[in-house]
Amino acid sequence: MSGSVWMDTISAIFNFIDKTFVIAEIEIRKLRHDYFELITRSIQPILWLLILGQVFNRTHAIPTGNLSYISYLAPGILAQSVLFVVIFFGIAIIWERDLGILHKFLVSPTPRAALVLGKALSAGVRGLSQAAIIYIISLLLGVQMNWHIPALAVMLAVVILGSGLFATFSLIVACIVKTRDRFMGIGQILTMPLFFASNALYPISIMPHWLQFFSHINPLTYEVDALRALMVSGAVSAYGVGTDVVILLFSMTLLVGIGAWMYPRVVI
Repeated sequence: MSGSVWMDTISAIFNFIDKTFVIAEIEIRKLRHDYFELITRSIQPILWLLILGQVFNRTHAIPTGNLSYISYLAPGILAQSVLFVVIFFGIAIIWERDLGILHKFLVSPTPRAALVLGKALSAGVRGLSQAAIIYIISLLLGVQMNWHIPALAVMLAVVILGSGLFATFSLIVACIVKTRDRFMGIGQILTMPLFFASNALYPISIMPHWLQFFSHINPLTYEVDALRALMVSGAVSAYGVGTDVVILLFSMTLLVGIGAWMYPRVVI
């Protein structure tokens, strides 16, 4: 490969990254006017930890190994809160189409994949706000948190990956249904099966066999598994944090590709 081709390739990569971060910055700016939504979104996970967590912590009904149930639950509730925030992210695409903003994005020279990935990264910022809230509540409830810097860094990456993954999935759903009412209905249908068919509330080993199958193909399972090993002192990953991250990264890449292909179809 000649030097000019290498330079063109590198230039294209940097151009793609730059446009991705521009789109992400545009979306993140909206958060400055959306603090109230972030606060209201935090109420549900707080109730899960305060009520369900403490009740089951007393009963010892669910086998969680050497962890208390509240310690076992905290990473699952973090993953759940992130999921519940970003699964409705796609409705913004429908709003942008109705307001004519989406058409301006589509006629710009910005690659479709950069549009999708930029929006996914902005969803990751919303996920990080949920992580801060869950960490504070977990500390107040006596969860022994892992404060090692590498673990915290990877935890943040996992939260961003999980947020981006499900936000992109939400965008794909929005491209299919194309109306706000249908999207809201489908979003509500999808969230609970994803949550309950994961290891967020209970170990996979106590699930019926048919549910174990769905749990193993559910990306939320691997997000929770990684978060549990990274957040809680003494917790061990069932699959290995590296494996969890690779699966999340692969799923994210696949969905970004599908989303980039379907993105223009939302205006049809």
